[in-house]
Amino acid sequence: MATPAERFAEAARRRARDASELGAFEASMDFPLDDFQIEACEAVEAGKGVLVAAPTGAGKTIVGEFAVHLALTRGQKAFYTTPIKALSNQKYHDLVARHGARNVGLLTGDSSVNGEAPIVVMTTEVLRNMMYAGSTTLRGLGFVVMDEVHYLADRFRGAVWEEVIIHLPEDVQLISLSATVSNAEEFGAWLAEVRGNHEVVLSETRPVPLWQHVQVGPDLYDLFVDQTAGPREDGGVPRIDPDLLDAVRQSDRAPVEDSRHRGHGGRDRRGGRGADRRGGDRRGGPGSEPPRPAGGPRGGGASRTEIIRQLDRDGLLPAITFIFSRVGCEGAVQQLLRNGVRLVPEVEGERIRRTVEERIQSLHDEDLGILGYHDFVEGLSRGYAAHHAGMLPIFREVVEELFTTGRIRAVFATETLALGINMPARTVVLEKLVKFNGENHVDISPAEYTQLTGRAGRRGIDIEGHAVVVWNRGMDLFHVAGLASTRTYPLKSSFTPTYNMAVNLVSRVGRQTAREVLETSFAQFQADRAVVGLATSVRKNEEALEGYAEAMHCHLGDFREYAAMRHQISQIEKDGAKQRSASRRAEAAVSLEALAVGDVIRIPAGRRAGYAVVVQKARSHRGAAGAPTVLTEDKQIRRLSLDDVPHAIEALSHIPVPGHFNPKSPKSRSDLATTLRIKAPHHVPDTKAAARKAAAGEDGRLEELRRRLKAHPCHQCPEREDHARWSARWWRLKRETMALTRKVESRTNSVAHTFDRICTMLTTLGYLADDGERVTGAGEMLQRLYTEKDLIAAECLRQKVWARLDGPELAAAVSLLIHEPRREETDLSPRMPTDGVAEAARAMTTIWSELEDLEHEHNLPITNAPDAGLAWSMHRWAAGQRLDVVLRDQDLAAGDFVRRCKMVVDLLGQIATAAETPELRRTARKAMDGVMRGVVAADRLD
Repeated sequence: MATPAERFAEAARRRARDASELGAFEASMDFPLDDFQIEACEAVEAGKGVLVAAPTGAGKTIVGEFAVHLALTRGQKAFYTTPIKALSNQKYHDLVARHGARNVGLLTGDSSVNGEAPIVVMTTEVLRNMMYAGSTTLRGLGFVVMDEVHYLADRFRGAVWEEVIIHLPEDVQLISLSATVSNAEEFGAWLAEVRGNHEVVLSETRPVPLWQHVQVGPDLYDLFVDQTAGPREDGGVPRIDPDLLDAVRQSDRAPVEDSRHRGHGGRDRRGGRGADRRGGDRRGGPGSEPPRPAGGPRGGGASRTEIIRQLDRDGLLPAITFIFSRVGCEGAVQQLLRNGVRLVPEVEGERIRRTVEERIQSLHDEDLGILGYHDFVEGLSRGYAAHHAGMLPIFREVVEELFTTGRIRAVFATETLALGINMPARTVVLEKLVKFNGENHVDISPAEYTQLTGRAGRRGIDIEGHAVVVWNRGMDLFHVAGLASTRTYPLKSSFTPTYNMAVNLVSRVGRQTAREVLETSFAQFQADRAVVGLATSVRKNEEALEGYAEAMHCHLGDFREYAAMRHQISQIEKDGAKQRSASRRAEAAVSLEALAVGDVIRIPAGRRAGYAVVVQKARSHRGAAGAPTVLTEDKQIRRLSLDDVPHAIEALSHIPVPGHFNPKSPKSRSDLATTLRIKAPHHVPDTKAAARKAAAGEDGRLEELRRRLKAHPCHQCPEREDHARWSARWWRLKRETMALTRKVESRTNSVAHTFDRICTMLTTLGYLADDGERVTGAGEMLQRLYTEKDLIAAECLRQKVWARLDGPELAAAVSLLIHEPRREETDLSPRMPTDGVAEAARAMTTIWSELEDLEHEHNLPITNAPDAGLAWSMHRWAAGQRLDVVLRDQDLAAGDFVRRCKMVVDLLGQIATAAETPELRRTARKAMDGVMRGVVAADRLD
């Protein structure tokens, strides 16, 4: 119980808060603020920057909204930044509802609404670009809110967050809102170092408790005995529910054909057993799916229809089911439609249908079929929908609106929904714990698990949230428990200087100051902190090495020299096979890069063993060794790796590959595979002779070393083996120390070193003056280009690659700098819309190749090559063709096409600003108009 003095002090604090702007803000809210929100808002009102790290749904945005409130009352501006356009749109509508349309603006890549308003919502890239351009919109700026600031760990776009944080004027208060991360104090310490006067406010309490479950067949089980248990102090996980372990064991033992007919013993969170708790027959009634063996397509898990029906019976809807596949999300809706699932009354379904029809009036009727509209609206009218990046943006926004208002009950989504968009649910379902990251299938991390399940539990609506993992054969329950209980999610910087960043910094502050500024990045801050520990270890090791050297001293001679020979002999004997293997891999890599299109090779082993023909030469990718793409005898297009070819390989023969060969065409693949089978040689070359020759040379070297060892004075020492033991310790510690020293050298000033190499390369190309201290005319052009392939775009402008193109052709050419294929099996011979685009594409590829050579020479990250996979479709669209014609024969979702169109428009806008000739500027604006129409313009805010 509080003492009278404590009660008096609390009352005084309360009176002071009531009289403050925070008091006025809190009085306008429909709910009392939590302690962490009050603490953070008080810091903001006191003029401090603040980092707020709290779980999803905890209400971090209240702190950002208070900063907006302060800006309005003080006559200042507030910028509210988000990582994605969808979140910007959502936040714009929220702030308009609170402060009125006159006071709120929106700036994204394709929307500009009331940009000079006192409150402006924008993507973080827009703010970065405004700062570099010295925009007058920055005048009067008092607050910047960075929502989802943990996004700075994103390897593709995260650097933008650090650029903004570093370069914001000192008098601007920064409010950073982050998911819970384990190193929030470290991030806060960096913010205090670069921004000054900064506080960190942490909260690990979820406003709505989360219950963890596992779905085994038709039954739902608690994951833990004690659902409120947190991580154990010994690093283990809370105790898994024995009923769940028994259910998994029974399912594993059950015969595949009848595992679905076993007895049901699922226990719900209230302790009830059996079917009665669900208030209905488990088979789901009319339209239900027939029983399916546990070993079916879903590996023993319940079907999507069964899971949704069960959640509906248990009162656990609305639910978001995360499926790490766009096709899977659409397939889930189709399954529910086929099985007649309805989650909302028919009357409400008709109201939903009318709402959707009103929202899509801007779309042309002839486009609706290719957009999948009819299945989309049918699913919505029954209470469920898909949500993924491949959908048309206006479709996604309709789903978000209907789900947020509770009008639909189930959404099947990819993980992109988890990023900041306010779509909470009562339940979150995870179908799998593995996702494709663009290169490989990998386990989701504890941080991703927490981000996804964080959507479960609606504040002010639900008393509990529920996370359900669908069990499948082979799933490790202890891995699931580890994901659900781990609380270590470090935030790691992805910052690295870019060409555009370099010229902008040199232009604004000069090269030396720019270098010093970059050394203040979070990336260097983290590297330096790690270096402190590494350097300490190096010093300790060096002291120990001196002691070991003294202990192995020999009166007959230099024992360190003798030990070096012994060590060398030992390493050759022990690592000979390993070294020969490494040599073979190096030779294999060189041989792969030497292969030409049409070369026939034999893949010696593995699942791809057999003859193949090269259809694309090797190209280095992201700094890694290149490998050719081949067509195998079984008509498969594959990119080879050193796992497929463990030793040097050579062309056995050569066959012509048609210039029009299309790897996506089954007929093209079949025809070429037939030619390959006919003309492939029928003998296997001997590839082991070189290895035998290398081994013989190594044997002679060993004999010479052994002779010299026996002749050394220390070889006769009676204490030789005692000295040798100390020598072994010395060598082991020496290796460790050298490795640590290399780490220290690589991390010290690593960001600044990268910046230096970039500046050297830009000086060579003429974007910086010879002294590297000033920006040239070409550099001023590069300053205006913010695309990922900024230097290629700048070179295209300098070399007038696009000068003779018309609007549609320019849009098609620019798409080469935007398009990133989703899979590695890219279109190797994309169809070109015109000769002009084909000529531009060849010139752009030549420019990229020359820049790639320079990047290798200067030890810089390699820029991805231009990709013409979108050129044909982009040209058709910019020329006015209908959407169904544009996407015909294209493996591209409508939503992906629309998103890429907007990226093309954004880059065309940059070109219209940076181009030196009025003709190209006019062409760029004409191309923008041609692309920004129809479905591309449909979701723009007016």
